[in-house]
Amino acid sequence: MNEYESNTRQGRSDRGVLMRLLRYMRPYRQPLVGAFIMLGIATATDVLGPIIIKVFIDRYLQPRYFPRAPLLLLAGAYVGLLCITAIFNYLQVIAFQKTALKIIQTIRVEVFRKVQGLGLSFFDRTPAGSLVSRITNDTEAIQDLFMSVLSTFVQNIFLLIGIYISMFFLSARLAALCLILAPIIVLIMHVYRVLSTRIYHLSRQRLSLLNAKLNESLQGMYVIQAMRQERRLRREFGEINEGYRQARLRNIHVNALLLRPLIDVLYMVTLMVVLSFFGYQSLHVRVEIGVLYAFVNYLERFFEPINNMMVRLNSFQQAIVASTRVFELMDETTLAPIGNLETASSAPLVTEGRIEFRNVTFSYDGRTDVLRSISFVAESGQTVALVGHTGSGKSTIINLLMRFYEIDQGEIIIDGSSLQAFATPELRRRIGLVLQDPFLFVGDIRHNVRLGNTDISDADIEAAAQFVQADAFIRKLPNAYEEKVAERGAKFSAGQRQLLSFARTIALQPKVLVLDEATASVDTETEEAIQEALRKMRKGRTTIAIAHRLSTIQDADLILVLHQGEIVERGNHQELLTQRGLYHKMYLLQQGTGLRRTEAVQA
Repeated sequence: MNEYESNTRQGRSDRGVLMRLLRYMRPYRQPLVGAFIMLGIATATDVLGPIIIKVFIDRYLQPRYFPRAPLLLLAGAYVGLLCITAIFNYLQVIAFQKTALKIIQTIRVEVFRKVQGLGLSFFDRTPAGSLVSRITNDTEAIQDLFMSVLSTFVQNIFLLIGIYISMFFLSARLAALCLILAPIIVLIMHVYRVLSTRIYHLSRQRLSLLNAKLNESLQGMYVIQAMRQERRLRREFGEINEGYRQARLRNIHVNALLLRPLIDVLYMVTLMVVLSFFGYQSLHVRVEIGVLYAFVNYLERFFEPINNMMVRLNSFQQAIVASTRVFELMDETTLAPIGNLETASSAPLVTEGRIEFRNVTFSYDGRTDVLRSISFVAESGQTVALVGHTGSGKSTIINLLMRFYEIDQGEIIIDGSSLQAFATPELRRRIGLVLQDPFLFVGDIRHNVRLGNTDISDADIEAAAQFVQADAFIRKLPNAYEEKVAERGAKFSAGQRQLLSFARTIALQPKVLVLDEATASVDTETEEAIQEALRKMRKGRTTIAIAHRLSTIQDADLILVLHQGEIVERGNHQELLTQRGLYHKMYLLQQGTGLRRTEAVQA
């Protein structure tokens, strides 16, 4: 593709992005029409000012004729025009700003809603900091487009039209000569757009990398300080920051050349031409001083809007590039698998909790199979445990059961219906998930257990906490269930966070319980309390549990041993020990580790 074709395609892309942005203005037609009317009035009164000064100079100042009444009338008209201009400029700015804020609010909500509907595979490959940059920084740049750029462009176009009309009124020939400026200015804008678009894309990408590195560093601060990685992270952050600085510096160079300096040179050349024209004309005919003043004044006013537009063109290009990045996110097709069944009225219900995997095969990247021909049945009320070495596919089975990802081959059946037939709310309500690393939200304990579900009463919250043995430590807190929770539950221990996560799940009364290393982060005493709660929880519920510590799943009805994405052994605890296979080796290894730890403690 040659440079001309590339620029043409980029121009079409920019126009498409701009038209898509302008569509957000449709619901606000009425206030925008009012704002444009006020803008037109303010522009007209602003343009009329030099005409009044011209009349004063030619009719009264030059002949030294100063009648009081006409002069007072002219002065009153001039001051009145200034007041009208100021008032309507204020009103149109407020109207544009209000509309812009509403539009940006709408865009941010749409982007956030879109992000919530994306599949987990999208988040697997996209840094969180990059998403934060798009939702915050890029939408902020779009806000500048609506709040200042469009209103400035429209206002200055109105002003240029009014100035040209006034210039033609004063001198048609000279005004026609000034029309030559139009293609020159358009050419400058085109060159600036072509050069700046590439730079802004690079700048935005590096800003996203900067935010991603910052987000990673803040979230991993515990590990960074524990492993003494401060110097390395400072170096990496400095390199990314330097790349962003270089991109911004290139932007500054382009702006310094093509924005105000070049326009100022064009203004001075035009001013020389205008003064030469009036000087030459004065040799043959009488030139009115008021006309000369008004024309020079209009010429200065003509270039001031152009300077404003060129400066705003900088913001405009940033907004277009930012909009492109935001719309790429909004057009992302990696959606959550069940997002299209949110309101399915005829979808089946989870009643018994019987789960069946039939020859399920899955790959995250489309090349390497993480699971291969997985088949098993978890009858209603049974506990099925998944064990195996790291990377054997245990968590992937749970991800597929929760339908965070779509399976490549095979089928998952719940109560006789395919998993794809269920609506999202039904699955989320009937399948309770407890992760190894529990996540707590900022708020209080009640908020973290209820999570906005108004069907869960305060009594239900306390009953759930009592059920999972969390009520005892909650009651000891200064504010009990109203105790504030910091970000990610930083004030609580790992065991306490896990107990609150259990309470959150039990409060929903799920039919299927999914435990992903749910006791891995708790101490022995807390684990015993949780195991007792789990024994009660499993009654009447189907339970799928991942466990590294085999002692926690010895009473499971069925244990599946996974190795490299396949089920290599199945049976209960005693049956698997009798087989003397991989499970037997894992069990002996853990027993041996436990014995060595005991001996070391006694020694």
